Amino acid sequence: MKIDIKKITSGEESLTIRYKEPNPTVNRIIDILDGEGDKLWGRTDIGSECVSLSEVLYLETVDDKVFAYTRDKVIKIDGSLYSFLNSINDDNFFRCSKSMVINIAKVNALKSLSSNRIDATMEGGEHIMISRRYAVEFRRLLREERS
Repeated sequence: MKIDIKKITSGEESLTIRYKEPNPTVNRIIDILDGEGDKLWGRTDIGSECVSLSEVLYLETVDDKVFAYTRDKVIKIDGSLYSFLNSINDDNFFRCSKSMVINIAKVNALKSLSSNRIDATMEGGEHIMISRRYAVEFRRLLREERS
C-alpha cells in the first residue's frame, strides 16, 4: 500500500482513500475517520463483540494472548499490548508492567508499596500492580495531570 502524506500551509485539509477492494486495513482507517476508532473488537464465548475503549479497565497478556477486561466481559483481542498502544489515540491507557496495560481513567485508588511498586484499585475492585519499572513514569504522569 502506497501512502502519500503532504503538509499544507493554507487551504482546507482533506484526506482521500483509494482502494480496489475493501480490506481490514482500509476498513479500520475508515472507521477511525468516521469516529469509530474508539471501539475494540474481539472474541468472547458467544462470538465477536465490540466494546468502547472507555469501558476497558485493563488489558493483560496470558500465554501470548491478549485479553481486554471490562466490568462484566473478558474479550480476547488480536495483536500484542505494544500494537494495541500504538494503534489507539488515547492517553488514558498506560503500560504498568510487561504483561499489562491499565486504563488510568478507571483507577479508583492508589497505594504505594515497598520496593517502589504501586497498587492500583480499579473500578471493578481488581487490584493491579504497577511494577517498579513503570512506577516512576506513572508518578510523573500523575504529577502532570495535577498541573
